[in-house]
Amino acid sequence: MTDDSLTEQPAGVSTATMRRILPADLVERGRDPFSPPPGLRGHGPVREVELLNGARAWLVTGFDEARTVLADPRFSADKLRHRDATSLRPPQAPPEGERTDGAFVFMDPPEHTRLRRVLTGQFTVRRMRELETRVRQIAVEHVEAMQAAGTRTADLVPAFALPLPSLVICELLGVPYADRAEFQERTAVGLSASATMREQAAARAGLHAFMARLVAAKRANPAGDLLSGLVHDADPPLTDAQLVDVALLLLTAGHETTANMLGLGTFALLEHPDQLAALRAEPELIGDAVEELLRFLSIIQLGVSRVAKEPVTLGGVDLPAGATVVIATPEVNRDPRHWPDPDMLDLRRPRTPHLAFGHGVHQCLGQQLARIELRIGLGELITRLPGLRLAVPAAQVPVRDEMLIFGVHSLPVTWA
Repeated sequence: MTDDSLTEQPAGVSTATMRRILPADLVERGRDPFSPPPGLRGHGPVREVELLNGARAWLVTGFDEARTVLADPRFSADKLRHRDATSLRPPQAPPEGERTDGAFVFMDPPEHTRLRRVLTGQFTVRRMRELETRVRQIAVEHVEAMQAAGTRTADLVPAFALPLPSLVICELLGVPYADRAEFQERTAVGLSASATMREQAAARAGLHAFMARLVAAKRANPAGDLLSGLVHDADPPLTDAQLVDVALLLLTAGHETTANMLGLGTFALLEHPDQLAALRAEPELIGDAVEELLRFLSIIQLGVSRVAKEPVTLGGVDLPAGATVVIATPEVNRDPRHWPDPDMLDLRRPRTPHLAFGHGVHQCLGQQLARIELRIGLGELITRLPGLRLAVPAAQVPVRDEMLIFGVHSLPVTWA
């Protein structure tokens, strides 16, 4: 997933590190790990909050107000030209002229438009259909590996949720088979909460070097993968630096978000046995189930922000020019003005638009692929592991509420 499905963070800053600027009641969940943090609730659709760095920001919890922010050109995603109160980076001089990096999620039109158009041309229906077959193969292989261990227990996060999207990204970018173990290892460390900041930084530096080598290889020997298409088909051509930036954004957005949705989505189904039973009885519900889980869980907590380029009135609140606006997606996707009983997980709920993939020009570019991975991944788990259930009490499942992408650190499961 890309664009608004990303945590909007400076390159090289971990989600765990960014947690330092957010008040605890806006991030930490209560006893129910599937409910939004209590600080997001009951204050109206737009309100001013004080961050731990002393700066002020405006929190948006209303669905209509969030859509306005994400679609209105008066709000900027460019964190270089506009100071974002949630940024951990020191202020810097804005770039002169057109930006030359590839971090398109932090750009406004027309710079964003050019890079987005290049990428859109690579996310073809044909490529997604071809990947669907490979996604199923990867999912089945990992479920069978769990079964072959003979213990009927596994930690679903390292055994399934993390490797599936990682290997799919390998397919998408055309990572050679001989290099996939290195790719997965560096990715796992770079996104690990248990790794030290030094280990994470080293892993990210290694990934940057890895992507630079991969870009060079695709330039010399193109294939039919997405990265080769970006290297050779972009008009005007992208520089190696832009290609590396884009590849790393695709990795981060397409791996961490989907991995956490697979783990947390399974956890939610196991803790709502009536919904799990309905899905087992009617496997054709899986498409609706994925949409409802995306709405109900909304794993991007407070990672999407914008800066007002001029004074704006939003939800009856006057925002000054330069105001940082933070979208609280978990609460936005439970706005009672749009969903009856929004705190209930209902896999048969009629489909209505949600903001799990964002909105506007930055709406998630890879949402079709994310849906494929979730639909197939969750479907194979439920079908091939009869009696799937937690191996520990739910209260002992460690959740990632200290991070901007919510999920579970581990999910011990067992089956019949």
